[in-house]
Amino acid sequence: MKEKVLLGIFFLSGWHSFSTCLPRQYHYVAEPKTWTEAQSYCREKYTDLATIDNMEEMNHLINTVKELGSVGSLWIGLRDVIDWRWSFSDASYYPEGGADYRNWETRSSSQPDNYMGREFCVIIGYNGGWWDDDCSLNNQFICYKGTTTMTDPEFVFVNDKMNWSSAQRYCRENYIDLASVRSQTESQEIQKLIPDGWSWIGLYREPPSHWSDGSDSSFTYWDDPPYHGLSNEMCAVVRLEKSFKWIAVSCHNRTQFVCYSFPAQMKKQVFKLKIKPEDSSVDLNDPAVKTNILQKLQDRLKDQGVTGVVLKWREQPDGKVFHKEEKSPEKKGKKWQEKRDL
Repeated sequence: MKEKVLLGIFFLSGWHSFSTCLPRQYHYVAEPKTWTEAQSYCREKYTDLATIDNMEEMNHLINTVKELGSVGSLWIGLRDVIDWRWSFSDASYYPEGGADYRNWETRSSSQPDNYMGREFCVIIGYNGGWWDDDCSLNNQFICYKGTTTMTDPEFVFVNDKMNWSSAQRYCRENYIDLASVRSQTESQEIQKLIPDGWSWIGLYREPPSHWSDGSDSSFTYWDDPPYHGLSNEMCAVVRLEKSFKWIAVSCHNRTQFVCYSFPAQMKKQVFKLKIKPEDSSVDLNDPAVKTNILQKLQDRLKDQGVTGVVLKWREQPDGKVFHKEEKSPEKKGKKWQEKRDL
């Protein structure tokens, strides 16, 4: 799915009227729902699932829940999508299913385990198994050298130790990229190049996590760093029996949750945007595309020093946000006339 869009001209001058220090109000909902269902409920009834920016807000949430005597676990708005991808992104290089090949270590350790909550890059061991690891650590690495045919790739072992980003840069400057591994045969070929220890390959994922409302809050209150295993999506719950610390669980679990809203006096404004995609085939109503655009707008506000603002799309009666702008009959007629005169 192509998500690259060219944003048009945005008139943001009126957005400064929002306060930059609006206190959140938290609302406990006792009805068990999945994370996605809870998100929809909060967006309909309030603002969104609970976002927490600091310990003061966390204590405010704790006091709200304590007063209501709730028990068990509560969804908040933190969600982590685990999307492993290859540094070498040329789609023509991967046969069907080749980009999804994985050889995680399972004999001596259950991988990936996101140990200490900061392992987002992948190493291959001398025994052939893959481990997720801290991208800032220095390891030897494997580059993809490239060949005349992509069906017979060449790999190069580099004995210099670098962090993952430096290794990626080295491979791109001297060869093609960090190695992608598309099959068991290629994994075994790379294994033979490694004399001992572990080596970076090109598999990585973006650091977590994502707040439901698009906030870039870095505040966390984990009981233990989140373990994901082979799950591709995890969501955070507040565990009341764990001193209100957070743990990551399957987003498909059903549990109670906490929404938030801003005070009633918060000023609301509606802006109408014109957006011109670079690629006319992009569907602006695609959920992933809408999320991408909303994040760009949120980033624009942040760059201007505006905080405490929640951006939401307003759907039309047909359920869509965007509609193609129709040219007026006068303009259509003029265009037709110009073509006819040619």
